Amino acid sequence: MEEDLTIWWDDEEGCVRMIDQTRLPVELKVIACRTLSELKEAILHMRVRGAPALAVAGAFCVVFACRERCGDLEKAAYEIANLRPTAVNLSYGVNRALSAAMRVYDRADDMFAEALNEAKRMIAEDIDVNRRIGERGAALIEDGETVLTHCNAGRLACVGWGTALGIIRTAVFNHGKRVHVFACETRPLNQGSRLTAWELMHDNIAVTLITDSAAAKIMRDGLIDSVIVGADRVVKEGFFNKIGTYMHAIVAKEHSIPFYVAAPTSSFDLKKSEKDVEIEERGREEIIFVGNEQIAPLDIDVRNPAFDFTPHQFVSAYITENGVFRPEELINSAL
Repeated sequence: MEEDLTIWWDDEEGCVRMIDQTRLPVELKVIACRTLSELKEAILHMRVRGAPALAVAGAFCVVFACRERCGDLEKAAYEIANLRPTAVNLSYGVNRALSAAMRVYDRADDMFAEALNEAKRMIAEDIDVNRRIGERGAALIEDGETVLTHCNAGRLACVGWGTALGIIRTAVFNHGKRVHVFACETRPLNQGSRLTAWELMHDNIAVTLITDSAAAKIMRDGLIDSVIVGADRVVKEGFFNKIGTYMHAIVAKEHSIPFYVAAPTSSFDLKKSEKDVEIEERGREEIIFVGNEQIAPLDIDVRNPAFDFTPHQFVSAYITENGVFRPEELINSAL
């Protein structure tokens, strides 16, 4: 397995390899995707997830589409970009690889090579961008702080290092700061308890797991110094992130706790408004079951939005690879 990577290209086998995140924390398993249909399945079933990782997965989908000689590459790219519509990074990765391929559209073999080279460039860029975000954000964390985070914005959500957790890693490993993390479980798929807690324990960073509904009490009790989350898309009025983020932002503001959003500039879509973005509605089984265990009546009515929207007014700052920006600075920023 490639050291500390979530998703990568295997040159020997000509396939995409990734950590199957549906197996964690019970099993660390690397799987191979050898076709476009296999990789699309991995995206839909969240074997790979997290905005930056989805960008690379989207680029690799275009690589497979080129290799499989899909008749209408642009149509195939559109379908790939809409597999998970809320995060802008998926379409960002698809468009980068598609643009590379279309530069040599009259030479089919070269289209595959160009798309693959672009996807590989994105892998290297992702790690560099995340480390730069880490350095920007680490300056905002004092030695001895306790940080609350929601969902998973670590290396598993990226190619490597992470955004929100990348900041914590940088503070701890690069600057020797003591940081304690409260990780929300993040229902219904428990990316906090399954992924974030696993990552932090793997790194020997102090972590306490709480239920999502405990966050307000923990903040009111004065146990949290700051909140740091990731973002799937930042638009004119605010940002989209995993469902539950909005309530943490409201409570943090009520208790004067800084609320930071860590995201690469590829997640910024400032020409769009909240109303332009489709919030993904996922299957009812994710709420009725935990794993294979039924926890609700099978015929119950279910709403399962995967993301929510948080207005800028609840955000203290956006932490990017290019700097730290207050919401009002975004319009004129050099993102």
